[in-house]
Amino acid sequence: MNTRNRRGRYGGPTPSHGPYGLGTAQGRLSGQDAHRDHGEAAGVSRRSRNAHPLTDHAANERLARFERLVRGRFDAVVPTLKAIGTLAPTDDLAERAASMARAELGVALPAELFESAWITGLDMRRLYAVTMAETIHAVAAETHAFAGTESDTMTGFLLECGFHAVDISPCSDGRLKGVIRSILRLPDDAVRSRKAYAGAMFDVEANVRRWIETELLRFREGSPVPPSAGTRYLKIAVYHWSRSDPDYEGCAAHGSDQRAAAAAALSRLRELREAVENSFFCGASIDLLLIGVDTDTDAIRVHVPDALGDMDLDRYVDNLDLYRQTIDDDVTTARMRVHRAIEAASADHPGGPPHEGMRRLIATLLINNLSQIDYVRSTWGERYPDVGHAEAFISVGDGFEEFQVRNLAYFVFLQTVEEAATDLDVGIGLFQRRPERRGLPIPIAIHFRYDRRVPGSRERAIERCVRVRSAIRARYRDLCAAGLLACDMSIQERTFSSPIEVIEAPSDGPANEDPLRLEQRTGREGGRR
Repeated sequence: MNTRNRRGRYGGPTPSHGPYGLGTAQGRLSGQDAHRDHGEAAGVSRRSRNAHPLTDHAANERLARFERLVRGRFDAVVPTLKAIGTLAPTDDLAERAASMARAELGVALPAELFESAWITGLDMRRLYAVTMAETIHAVAAETHAFAGTESDTMTGFLLECGFHAVDISPCSDGRLKGVIRSILRLPDDAVRSRKAYAGAMFDVEANVRRWIETELLRFREGSPVPPSAGTRYLKIAVYHWSRSDPDYEGCAAHGSDQRAAAAAALSRLRELREAVENSFFCGASIDLLLIGVDTDTDAIRVHVPDALGDMDLDRYVDNLDLYRQTIDDDVTTARMRVHRAIEAASADHPGGPPHEGMRRLIATLLINNLSQIDYVRSTWGERYPDVGHAEAFISVGDGFEEFQVRNLAYFVFLQTVEEAATDLDVGIGLFQRRPERRGLPIPIAIHFRYDRRVPGSRERAIERCVRVRSAIRARYRDLCAAGLLACDMSIQERTFSSPIEVIEAPSDGPANEDPLRLEQRTGREGGRR
């Protein structure tokens, strides 16, 4: 039975199975499992006695290993550099420092960093900037395996729900960096696009172009399904708040006002739908979904649409409440309560409940997120210990898909600095206000992707890196002059798990110079050769 046709709006296949939790991707992480005590002392390696009946324990254990690897490597940077800083400036300083960096961080440090140490001492700011850049590239190369093999399963489920593409725009806040893999437990390839913006205020025009590209593929190639399938494009916006400190640790772009953040994201969603409907006819439209995240617990709040696809701010399912209500249930009862919570959220909705495919998707996201709530509780207790910002670097450009770890990076999606100046200013301000970072340069990783099928795409990606670096250094000239901002540049082919190519600039002088050399990173190669 075609539930969408039954409702008289549009066609689409009916899901043939109930919702299920994903996050069961296979694949072992390469590289050293650094700092195993990170989280284990709080209980990462043991299951909670009161674990939720719908928790995917195997997925949680894989997530714990992955986060220990990534977070452990970045957490080790400052202690390792402090130890290197105590080394005597003897003739073998470079060799001893390089050995220590390889052993503790898994990266190689260039010898020129130590050549003048016996005269002027070590330049610790430069050493920190180079080490952070090397760590970013090395860890990215090691973590491709975490993407897993469940993409086809989830893509098939989404098609059954009536969605041929899913586009997610979370806030740039680093506490939402793991929204795809961890909070929602979705495979990378199942999501058409994931672009973060400050306050989840995504670019409507850019999203319309992305919708056009997706629909063109359907009409020209029938990918992933032909237009006759009756499926639709789903746009999701993700805002956030802090349950324990709502007035200060919420979304900085909206003054930590939870309702303002939700209202702004919902407004952008409606603007996108109206833009598509006004620009294209013949029933062209998209489905919308608004999701909130409590960054203290990773619990989501899903605003349930009505039959016409509209939402309001006061009609939602709070998954932390649902977690508490179902913690003592058996599996079958817990699943049924998830469905009933969705029905209750839309029971008195003037527009009626959403179509069946949307209900099944919401149920799946809620069930997936129950595993994440359980993961946080079994690891740290009622909430994360770092309810505020603790990002290690700012990711600029297209970003590294490999670094989907909470509070690891503040992400600014851009093609030019001018278009995302406000987002970048927010990120710089967050780093400057953190007392533990006082005196350390702010690491900015400029990263763009290219399409090898398009002539000149790689060269233009390099030019874009250099242009963005120049603009950033011009905008924050005082920070650069004081050695408090360091830009690293790299590019990568669009194919997932492709090697990272690092662009070298000759110095931190004028930022309009051409790159001196380009080299490929593969496997576990660490520092610049």
